[in-house]
Amino acid sequence: LPALLKVPEPLSHSAAPALYVVGVDVGSTAVKCHVYDRGAAVRGSSCRKVESLYPRPGWVELDPEVLWSQFVGVVKEAVQAAGIHMKQVAALGISTQRSTFITWHKRTGKPFHNFISWQDLRSAELVNSWNRSLLLKVIHVIFTVLHFFTGNDRYLAPSFLTFSTHQTSMKLSWVFKNIPEVTAKKNNCCFGTVDTWLLYRLTKGSVFATDYSNASSTGVFEPFTKCWNPTLCSLLSIPMSIYPPVKDTSFNFGSADPEIFGVPIPIMALVADQQSAMFGECCFQPGDVKLTMGTGGFWNVNTGGSLFASHRGLYPLIGWKIGEEVVYLTEGSVSNIGTTIKWAQDINLFTSVDETAKMARSIVDSQGVCFVPGFQVSANNSSLCASFMGLKPTTTRNHLVRAILESVAFRTKHSYFSYNLLFFSPCRADGGVSNNSFVMQMTSDLINKKIEKPSNTDMSSLGAAFLAGLASGLWTDKEQLKKLRRIEAVFEPQKDVKEYKPAMDTWMQAVKCSLHW
Repeated sequence: LPALLKVPEPLSHSAAPALYVVGVDVGSTAVKCHVYDRGAAVRGSSCRKVESLYPRPGWVELDPEVLWSQFVGVVKEAVQAAGIHMKQVAALGISTQRSTFITWHKRTGKPFHNFISWQDLRSAELVNSWNRSLLLKVIHVIFTVLHFFTGNDRYLAPSFLTFSTHQTSMKLSWVFKNIPEVTAKKNNCCFGTVDTWLLYRLTKGSVFATDYSNASSTGVFEPFTKCWNPTLCSLLSIPMSIYPPVKDTSFNFGSADPEIFGVPIPIMALVADQQSAMFGECCFQPGDVKLTMGTGGFWNVNTGGSLFASHRGLYPLIGWKIGEEVVYLTEGSVSNIGTTIKWAQDINLFTSVDETAKMARSIVDSQGVCFVPGFQVSANNSSLCASFMGLKPTTTRNHLVRAILESVAFRTKHSYFSYNLLFFSPCRADGGVSNNSFVMQMTSDLINKKIEKPSNTDMSSLGAAFLAGLASGLWTDKEQLKKLRRIEAVFEPQKDVKEYKPAMDTWMQAVKCSLHW
């Protein structure tokens, strides 16, 4: 009887079931980590600012050791904030900024250089040289002829026929031409985007791999054939031996070494940030559209199992691969979205980003003041500059802030129509700038579409968690994930587009003036 009446002891951490998934987003401005429960509610979070390095004008780098320390730190802090034990984590999903890469020695694991950011422009001279080359023009003619006779879209304007400074291939070619140690050790060289490097470090060098979404975002991986592009690598004298094997996006990549977190946490997903945000928004059906407004702006359209060639500035990507399912996306980008607002805060135009919408609404209009962002030198127009125009003695901070926010909405509208996007379901927004109600309402008015904003705008972290949770069995399928969506606000068109025409025309005139600085 005493034994039957004995009160059971509380469940220890060692016996507690693994009911949580950790999603980490290694972005351009911050490393964020969230711990999610089965209901996709955030139980604990941590964030650390990413400090970019600018060793020379146009160069943008990240210190790999600092990034590694930040990654480990946010995971530990988020799990502690959630009040759980590491043993209760069923899976780890990692979302990362795309195209930022590093090379390291295969045997020692020692990096040959810092991470070279996707924002880096060091390959500009090389890009201009290639784009003017006779060889590239001949290749273009060959592919045009092949497309004409075969009708296969695989031969329609391959992405590598027009190089840009943001392509990984050109910066990687620069590395092999300008860092002697890499060239000398090319047979013992490993190439990796941020996800590959973190996986390599988490597993103490035992796993060297990436996923389809990250690989396709480099421009070196051919989405049609689903393999690293040997033609491109031959053109640029890059050895094929440096690239990692490509695995499914939702996949058991192995476990983190127990010395790092105290227990071997399963790494169940690697995914590129925009594709991860798409998955986090549950854009699972062909035609679903996502608009990310973060450091940059990105339109993504789910094209299902159909892969479309580059067209009107849109380019094809692999969204994710889960088992036999391969989902493709079409993407278009807008630079300097969050970057612009961060700069405005850095020069003390406002204290908190949260107050900017109120500042913009406190005045009727910008009083003719226009802001043109252009903080990154364009490979197509090196004379483009960032500028305020139309300043007057009566101009206040509120006018400057409104001009900046209007420029975000105007550029988003311009990209929407330039890309000739067509969709019928509501657009799903995410990213830090999507928290700005002034920008979101104005964008909805300008494109004449309904926009849904989730309660948690860190969709890249959630998408990585969803993918990891599916692989670990925490969630069963995508239908279950759809039921976990939480929409905080819906923006519907309230003004006629014609009401914005005078301000839009003035802004377009300001852009033309800024093109010839």
